[in-house]
Amino acid sequence: MSASLPSCPPPLYAVIDLGSNSFHMLISRLVADSVQVVDKVKRKVRLASGLDDENVLDQKAMARGWECLSFFAERLQDIPAENIKIVATATLRLAVNSAVFISKAEAILKHKIHLISGIEEAHNIYLGVAHTTSGVDKRLVIDIGGASTELIAGSGFEVIQACSLDMGCVTFNNQFFADGVLSQRGFDNAVSTAAAILKSQQQVYQAIGWDIALGVSGTLQAVAEVLTAQGKLQRITLANLTDIRQQVIHCQHIDKLNIVGLEAERKPVFVAGVAILTAIFTSFSITQVHLAGGAIREGLLYELLPNMRNVDIRQRTLTGLIERFSIDERHAFRVASIAEETFAQLRDSWQLTDELAMLLQSACVLHEIGLSLEYKGNKKHAEYILDNADIAGFSNAERKLLIALVANYKTDVNQQVLDKQSLISKQQAIYAIFILRIAVILAKRRRDDVMPDFTIGGIDNAIELTLPKTFLSKHPLISAELKQEMTDISELGLILTIIPS
Repeated sequence: MSASLPSCPPPLYAVIDLGSNSFHMLISRLVADSVQVVDKVKRKVRLASGLDDENVLDQKAMARGWECLSFFAERLQDIPAENIKIVATATLRLAVNSAVFISKAEAILKHKIHLISGIEEAHNIYLGVAHTTSGVDKRLVIDIGGASTELIAGSGFEVIQACSLDMGCVTFNNQFFADGVLSQRGFDNAVSTAAAILKSQQQVYQAIGWDIALGVSGTLQAVAEVLTAQGKLQRITLANLTDIRQQVIHCQHIDKLNIVGLEAERKPVFVAGVAILTAIFTSFSITQVHLAGGAIREGLLYELLPNMRNVDIRQRTLTGLIERFSIDERHAFRVASIAEETFAQLRDSWQLTDELAMLLQSACVLHEIGLSLEYKGNKKHAEYILDNADIAGFSNAERKLLIALVANYKTDVNQQVLDKQSLISKQQAIYAIFILRIAVILAKRRRDDVMPDFTIGGIDNAIELTLPKTFLSKHPLISAELKQEMTDISELGLILTIIPS
């Protein structure tokens, strides 16, 4: 027996970001109109730590960078040159001897490196957010890098205002925490210096305004990880930052920095990043920042890919997942239709939000994604797939809520996975799980012409579902499942009553 040759795989695309703290390489391809990450490499080069008072980059820092790029070079050999984009950012803008580093780096990579301006960097950061974060709200995007901080106001894919400021978590660490001492005085000095730098930007950004503030970069990710590990919602507020600052200062020295949720690799520059973020909050009167899904690398990548601005981000992701995992699309949207009606009837009494409505609809589409592997254990398979798949348009916190919903779409309740989500309160998550479960039961026939008329009301945790007697008598299996649901859902503290009409 001879095997036939497989069809040509889709082409690969690579972007490399020579950042001030880390060098990143991202290699992807398009599968079912969705981006699939093939390889991702990150190295903590800490290039900015090699800058002296006269902005001369020392030999040790350059050597670390060249060594890292030698690893990247091997991976680039088989990728078409037109599908590769390499950029250098803040530290190499500042370094007076950057040409020395770039010349040798280009020889190692065998590709041109684009030394982009701060404004170009800000634009690419914003595009990374726009391509991976759903919604067309007017946004304020914050990126705290190793040697620069970018602030971008925009809407959709359009940048309204952008700036790049010479302050970052590596340079501020060298300036205010070089001796490793974590004191209130050092933290306050860092915050006041950052606030002075931000002052020139206050009026223009506040005049533009924004509907939502989004954060990218390691500092924001680290803060979100700390909040989640400490049992808080993954929404960054000034109160949360103040609490984290107190935890940090209590440790007294960087060598003793040990707070719940902070990974070891983030410790060296975490305090400086929190100080800069605190100054941004106070300078712009920000109430909360949400973690976004992409940054400069995603901005560079999506602009390399064909036709990526013409489809809604979440819809593109859902469509790709439907195709890749052979989801029954007609049934998924049938469940979504029932859930939408249930949500509408319960919205006011349960104070449900539009944000939750959108995520619940996505969960309806994806609730059977685990069936692509096998029926038995399909909820566990779904949990794994959604925890590991690239799902552009959904933040990490939104991903965890999606998993909590899909992993609880029927039968036994999984409290563990519910407790892992930190986007909304547990009670709101429970309400969303109930709506999904009821929609799945009522759509069990998988036919449009037997969808029942129903009314549903909820006061706190007591729910009354009214269904036609004829529907219940004609569908004994659905009727039995509704009775079982009364027991199952009680594990979440809900009381369900079925009323025949």
